[in-house]
Amino acid sequence: MDESKRLKTLRNLEILDTGPTPEFDRITSLATHIFNAPIALISLVDESRQWFKSLQGLSVQETSREISFCARAIQNADIMEVPNALEDPRFAENPLVTGEPYIRYYCGAPLVMRNGARIGTLCIIDMQSREPISHGKRLLLKELTLQATREIELHALEIDTNRIDRILP
Repeated sequence: MDESKRLKTLRNLEILDTGPTPEFDRITSLATHIFNAPIALISLVDESRQWFKSLQGLSVQETSREISFCARAIQNADIMEVPNALEDPRFAENPLVTGEPYIRYYCGAPLVMRNGARIGTLCIIDMQSREPISHGKRLLLKELTLQATREIELHALEIDTNRIDRILP
């Protein structure tokens, strides 16, 4: 993965630190219902943090990239699933596992832009360990992730349109 290309893509989208929007919140709300999960996030990963464009079931707006499950998930082209974080050597000592919110289950699909850059994830989290999700649920998560990616692209298009409107009144 080309980290400089990934970060440049993320910056060019101008979506970091923007306010909540119903389009993204609908996606995370659907994810909590479809997967019966207490937490769903649209997470964007920059140099030092993961920032949540949309969140259900969590009160923090960002966490350090260093402890982020999503930072690991974007290293893969496919869904990353952790059925029991306490039993996974990558995460067993993670402060998000040993302390609040006591993550046990994580399942995240990368948000892949047209140029191949994986800028973040759509993920579901539970405080209980779980069995791996079914093939059908994996397909549903991928569809929701595609919808989130389309919403990010629409956001970028709106930014470009606003720039043109300012230049050509």
